[in-house]
Amino acid sequence: MAKPTSYFPELKRDWWLKHSYFKKYMAREATVLPLVFFVACLLAGLYSLLQGMESWQGWLQFMQHPMVIALNALAFIASLFHAWTFFQLFPRVMPLRVAGRTLPPNLMVLGQWLGVVAVMVLATWIFLRGL
Repeated sequence: MAKPTSYFPELKRDWWLKHSYFKKYMAREATVLPLVFFVACLLAGLYSLLQGMESWQGWLQFMQHPMVIALNALAFIASLFHAWTFFQLFPRVMPLRVAGRTLPPNLMVLGQWLGVVAVMVLATWIFLRGL
């Protein structure tokens, strides 16, 4: 019996630089990098909180460093970019039907952004109420 052969095309390292669609895809995937830093900062903060007040003060001092603030700002921008690309894809992947008619994609995207704003307003209200 003959051994089956398969065709495996060669894929170079710069395959994603050949088309703008792939560049956008890789930019979207790269948003995870600053978000990993942000999550690591939060976990370090929780850990330092468990260790005591001295450790907590050290973490607060670390978080005030300009580079940490810049990286957290980058993480925020990356998360907004990720949300924007997700919201643009959502109507294509999962169109919603109401009363037998498909909702317009722009209305779906607007609804998602309104949800983001509502959560941000609620979180801000809770934060300011606690102060």
